[in-house]
Amino acid sequence: MILSTLCYLENPAGEYLMLHRVKKEHDANRDKWIGLGGKLEEGESPEECVVREIREETGLTLTDYRWRGLVTFVSDRWETEYMYLYTATGWEGTIRDCDEGELAWIHKDALAALPQWAGDRIFLSLLRQDVPCFSLKLRYEGERLAYAALDGRPLPLDP
Repeated sequence: MILSTLCYLENPAGEYLMLHRVKKEHDANRDKWIGLGGKLEEGESPEECVVREIREETGLTLTDYRWRGLVTFVSDRWETEYMYLYTATGWEGTIRDCDEGELAWIHKDALAALPQWAGDRIFLSLLRQDVPCFSLKLRYEGERLAYAALDGRPLPLDP
């Protein structure tokens, strides 16, 4: 079982700081646009992890962030992952290059046109709707989203 965090930094222009995963060869997220985060280390809380990961990936230190929900990933290829999802509106520092990909501010309205996991589109929509703390389960068969449930209730999937 994997425990991880993911955070979307949002600026006043309605843009998220996104990571285009293009630098690692054998990357499950290769060529996709994702938020920022990573795996919890031994003894680390999700909050400590998200602050550390943002600092490591961007050079920024979070000053205002909020836990939004838990996303459970189940896959026929990878180990089950429980991801703590955050948004942030405050940080200090200057963005630096990321060794995992290219960082870019992308307006929320433009995200749908970018290569992403189908499940990411679901939780990004929940964030845009400002849904209170939620639990989202996503089950993948290969790279295809085969099942999604919000707070225990199945969601319809796009064909």
